[in-house]
Amino acid sequence: MNCLWAASYSSFKALPSSLDAGEVATLRFAIASAVLLVCWPVLPGFAPRGRDLVKAMVMGVIVFVIGPRLQVAGVRMGRAADASVLVAVDPLIVSVAAAVFLREHIGPRRWIGFILGVVGTVLLAEVWRPGFHLPDLTANVLIILSFLCDAAYSVIGKPLLGRAGMAKVLATALIAGTIVNLLLDGLPTVRAAVALNWTAWLVLGYLSLICTVVGFWLWFAVIREAPVNVAALTVLIQPVAGVAVAVTWLGESFHWGQLWGCLVILAGLIVGLQRQVQSGHENTRI
Repeated sequence: MNCLWAASYSSFKALPSSLDAGEVATLRFAIASAVLLVCWPVLPGFAPRGRDLVKAMVMGVIVFVIGPRLQVAGVRMGRAADASVLVAVDPLIVSVAAAVFLREHIGPRRWIGFILGVVGTVLLAEVWRPGFHLPDLTANVLIILSFLCDAAYSVIGKPLLGRAGMAKVLATALIAGTIVNLLLDGLPTVRAAVALNWTAWLVLGYLSLICTVVGFWLWFAVIREAPVNVAALTVLIQPVAGVAVAVTWLGESFHWGQLWGCLVILAGLIVGLQRQVQSGHENTRI
């Protein structure tokens, strides 16, 4: 799923520049909300109630209203190579949030995996090249703030999964976020949507159905069974997959920094996830 999410950054660039960050978020999550609303009667599990309902709605506003606006604005303001460096910060933020709010323990292997992932991402972007430059501070801050919003999905959402169905928690959050998005950008979004071509609708369909409905549902399925910091470590595969997307879709050239960066990132994933895989294998044998 992280490999599919990696294409979302290129997708933002592929959408018409006439769509601003708010309109992209409104269209993307409105489509996802409509799909889950239609499927609501057959979604498994109970709907969140009481305080859980309020938490799911707050999570929806943070993750599906504030976060995507910050991310799309930051990516469009900066450069793809620069954004790939910042992606490595995401799992670190999510893991620290899980340790603080969910009391998860992060062992030394996890930290080594995170460090290798960051080093690999830096190699992948070739930050030492004369032509490389970080965008202005505003773009960096916007992207990092969007990662803080992403962390809310795991930190707020995981405790709800023991009391409500994960699909209905996701649907509730998406509907709440969509209502706020429509209040903020409803009319401009409708006017912009009328002018979109079929290519833009395909990109929005990918962002809505694959990256949102399927992706966020699968993320809940994973963190329901595994620690959040383990799932967060897998996000480091996104820069690797992003290189493949850039080479095949955008026609960018492949360089040695990308090769060594990918290898270091994969080494970080192997080290960070090794103990988890071994313990699961031993439990299976027992």
